[in-house]
Amino acid sequence: MKKISVKWWIGILVITLILEIFFALSIGSVKLNNEDILATLLQGINSDIPITAPHQGPLFDIIWLLRFPRILLAGATGAGLAVCGVVMQSITKNPLADPYILGISSGASLGAVISIFLGIGTFFGNDFIGICSFIGAFSISLLVLIISQIGGKANSVKLLLTGMALNIACSSLSSFIIYFANDKEGIQTVLFWLMGSFAGAKWSILQIVLPIVFLGIIFFWTQNRILDMMLLGDYTAVTLGTDLEKYRQTYLLISAFIIGFLVYASGMIGFIGLVIPHIVRIFTGIGHRYLLPLAAITGAIFLILADVFSRTLIANTEIPVGIIVSIVGAPGFIFLIAKRTYSFGGED
Repeated sequence: MKKISVKWWIGILVITLILEIFFALSIGSVKLNNEDILATLLQGINSDIPITAPHQGPLFDIIWLLRFPRILLAGATGAGLAVCGVVMQSITKNPLADPYILGISSGASLGAVISIFLGIGTFFGNDFIGICSFIGAFSISLLVLIISQIGGKANSVKLLLTGMALNIACSSLSSFIIYFANDKEGIQTVLFWLMGSFAGAKWSILQIVLPIVFLGIIFFWTQNRILDMMLLGDYTAVTLGTDLEKYRQTYLLISAFIIGFLVYASGMIGFIGLVIPHIVRIFTGIGHRYLLPLAAITGAIFLILADVFSRTLIANTEIPVGIIVSIVGAPGFIFLIAKRTYSFGGED
């Protein structure tokens, strides 16, 4: 794709994202118009009172305490998952890789299961499930790195196989705990958490998640040449004077760090990190210089829209956002692939 075309795409997507945010703020059990939304947003920005302070008016509470934090968390999660999906696909050279492929999902699930059924981590407070899932995700990522280096340098194949093995082990252990727990309420909690939700969005969480996701995206964008080289393979990179091992380890840890916090904030949400990178590649090609920012914006747009559906599709009922993402996204992705010649790594 030509550079000017990419600039146009970025502009169009940014405008779409802004319009979508206003749409998401307007829709819900209470319908709001754009004039009231804009005035309330400016009120919060210009006010000397912290936006987290309640009872500043019904419109203020709806926008600043309920809908806007939720929208920001959905956008950050979509952007973070999409970018980490791009990185994981480059690290493993696998088009089926997603942010959870190297055992991160199973580690997060195991952490959540242990906290819910065994009560471990309750001293962390009300967010103990999310914190334990973060610890599980990051711990498994470290374990993948350690095991994959046994007997020689870690490469994409060893990382992938190690991640798959630990994924199976953690999933089995989680199933074992759930089977013998005999806790119906706990099982429902785990299932809802595994499907993802932004209902718990709070400014205290966003103050942590937003900077981590933003800085992570900026970091990976500065590494676009190394990520391009990863698709060529280790042997080609060595001939060009670059050893990919240290970069691969660094990128994996940073991705795991980002995903761990996203899991902590919103639970497990699949599909985004797998499919959004492929959708964007259809229009941009495989170069990470343009792929990364466009994937981040597209992921944010997609997940904000999915969250709107999740909270408005059925009155007074919230559907887990992961279900909406899969139902809406999978047919669209299949259509795009069927209509265009596409392959991971470039055109045929």
